[in-house]
Amino acid sequence: MENNNTEVKAELSTEELSEVLQVRRDKLANLQAMGRDPFKESRYDRTHYSTEIKENFDELEGQTAKIAGRIMSKRLQGKAGFIDIQDQNGRIQSYVRKDRIGDEEYDIFKTYDIGDIIGVEGEIFKTKKGEVSIKANKVTLLTKSLQILPEKYHGLKDQELRYRQRYVDLIVNPEVKNAFITRTKALKALRAYLDERGFLEVETPILNTIAGGANARPFITHHNTLHIPMYLRIANELYLKRLIVGGFDKVYEMGRMFRNEGMDMKHNPEYTAIELYQAYADYTDMMEITENLIAHMAEVATGSTKINFQGTEIDFKPPWKRMTMIECVKEYSGVDFNEINTDEEAIAIAKEKGIEITPGMRRGEVISAFFEEFGEDNLVQPTFITHHPVEISPLSKRNVEDPRLTDRFEAFANRWELANAFSELNDPIDQKGRFLDQLRKKELGDDEACDMDEDFLNALEVGLPPTGGLGIGIDRVMMLLTNSATIRDVLLFPTMKPIDKKEAVESEEE
Repeated sequence: MENNNTEVKAELSTEELSEVLQVRRDKLANLQAMGRDPFKESRYDRTHYSTEIKENFDELEGQTAKIAGRIMSKRLQGKAGFIDIQDQNGRIQSYVRKDRIGDEEYDIFKTYDIGDIIGVEGEIFKTKKGEVSIKANKVTLLTKSLQILPEKYHGLKDQELRYRQRYVDLIVNPEVKNAFITRTKALKALRAYLDERGFLEVETPILNTIAGGANARPFITHHNTLHIPMYLRIANELYLKRLIVGGFDKVYEMGRMFRNEGMDMKHNPEYTAIELYQAYADYTDMMEITENLIAHMAEVATGSTKINFQGTEIDFKPPWKRMTMIECVKEYSGVDFNEINTDEEAIAIAKEKGIEITPGMRRGEVISAFFEEFGEDNLVQPTFITHHPVEISPLSKRNVEDPRLTDRFEAFANRWELANAFSELNDPIDQKGRFLDQLRKKELGDDEACDMDEDFLNALEVGLPPTGGLGIGIDRVMMLLTNSATIRDVLLFPTMKPIDKKEAVESEEE
């Protein structure tokens, strides 16, 4: 029995691999010489998908179907053989007999390789072993694969290859598709939820003349015609708030943001986020939207508000727990910043607790540092952390009862920040002072501080109504909904450092 084993790639030396690849090119040349160039095929009238046939076999048995997909296994014995064909939805077996497709066609069929894309027309039936299959009347080669598919990926080096060659990953590990199907379901649910509540989806610039809307390091480029530096957006916040000034009451935008920062299991230089703004609302309205929206996404995409992430059950069912940042710091560090009122006192307790002191650090920044050190790791179940210090919230409205704090929250789950929201600062005089403070931080070496945006200040002077704003990190939510341990598993094409062919070969030989 001939058995084209897909494990061959891992077992061949570089020289042997080159020979096998040359054999595939020779097969293509022979087909072209016969006038059967597969790359001239323009279309194929497929009538069914694999799972459709399997799920509806009782109704379809005996009917003729045309399927198309990639050969994933091939087992030949004499005048007949079986092949497994993989399409978008799954796999189905085809039974190919010499006496049904003809001697010449069968001889050509025997030369087909794992990875070739074919169309099969034939009768739907079950084998003696009970497997739903297609009894081929005609086999058409639609694309000749000139590469060898690995059987599976394992180990660190192969994991990297999966991300670099996602197209191969999707072929060899079709279960990978499930995460992206879940992602699409969740995003559709998100849009539907907002659309049904009167939010308008809009588009704002990705190329900005000012890096604003968040504290982050931007990617810088240059516009040749205008002779000015430009920045890939780190947030779309300031443009969306301009639209609220202009008279739209509810807007949202979901798309790519770009931050020129570190990469790890939760961070990719380009990532998907959504920001939404609602006039005449505040941060408490944004809390309600956040918990209900994410719970809705989870239920639609997974069937439940409860998800299991790496062995931990997380329940997104509202209402979520609420704590102020100062309450959280007190609970997990024992330090009560309601009793600490000066920058000097805050810095002294920070030194005592081993918190790193940076130039120009003030009480509010010390509170934030305490929260990051002692609080975040305890926030496993969905939790709103509210009332952030003004010093770390340059676009948030001050809290009326304690102007040192803001009406802001961050939403956490699995110890990760998932969302950030606040009652928007609509006082142009206060906002200018916040921007000036950001410039002071930049002079002290903070390359993530915001720039001054004079046009945004002008928009605030025209008048921004009381407004609630919310931003959600889509990729982190998707990691939780798909039980993915790294952000790379929910990005079809994550950012990767390029490697040249020589390095790639050396990596495979190791």
